[in-house]
Amino acid sequence: MMISSVHRFRDIERTPEYLQPEKCVPPPSRASLGTMWFIRDGCGIACAVVTWMLVFYADFVVLLVMLVPSRDYVYSVINGTLFNTLAFLALASHFRAMLTDPGAVPKGNATKEFIESLQLKPGQVVYKCPKCCSIKPDRAHHCSVCKRCIRKMDHHCPWVNNCVGENNQKYFVLFTMYIALISLHALIMVGFHFLYCFEEDWTKCSSFSPPTTVILLILLCFEALLFLIFTSVMFGTQVHSICTDETGIEQLKKEERRWAKKTKWMNMKAVFGHPFSIAWLSPFATPDQGKADPYQYVV
Repeated sequence: MMISSVHRFRDIERTPEYLQPEKCVPPPSRASLGTMWFIRDGCGIACAVVTWMLVFYADFVVLLVMLVPSRDYVYSVINGTLFNTLAFLALASHFRAMLTDPGAVPKGNATKEFIESLQLKPGQVVYKCPKCCSIKPDRAHHCSVCKRCIRKMDHHCPWVNNCVGENNQKYFVLFTMYIALISLHALIMVGFHFLYCFEEDWTKCSSFSPPTTVILLILLCFEALLFLIFTSVMFGTQVHSICTDETGIEQLKKEERRWAKKTKWMNMKAVFGHPFSIAWLSPFATPDQGKADPYQYVV
């Protein structure tokens, strides 16, 4: 009978020689685990800074080019409040997605003591990551940028300078949703402002000169359209991934489903928290995901 590559891999990992616990450095103490999570990646940091700058640029054009010069006070107040509220929620979501531990497995926990504490029975298998020397829980994958194994890792996103995983997927979904909303809102306001300027005198529809106004509006229109398409697609794929309970990596690798199948509603509550409330839309509410055992090491 032909043995699949997956079974051969498991047979190898079943042997103590492969785990080599003596080569692993013990994980850091509990005191050092409370430090802030931040990935020191130059590309990711640059992308995160660019993201914030683009949001600030959009806010600058919306307020100083379109709303402040408007003669309709009610229109300016309503749209200014709505846009800035959505922009604030988008940046708050970005901040939480970037600085939240996505579900990193303790580094160097593949020690002899930890392996013995699992009390493995004959036939049971544990996976060791040779890169970060950790015992990998089920559905965990190693990220070469974060240099850690991440539980339920979906992908590494340079725009938030972090992995999207079990603990921060909610904030990433909210970030893409709020960016898509402010992009759509900005496009609508740009359209109305162009119509207003065509009907009125261009020198009266903005505090800037007509050429400067046109350039600023075209740049905002291009930025909003680009990010509306990009974040809408990302939001849709993330919601689909949550509903099907299958991460992007698992879909890409077409991994065999070894976990229990749940309803779409249960999968949504597992990410956004129990029970359903307005807190689902808040980047400041930490979801109570109610996991019985976050470390499923044994297969």
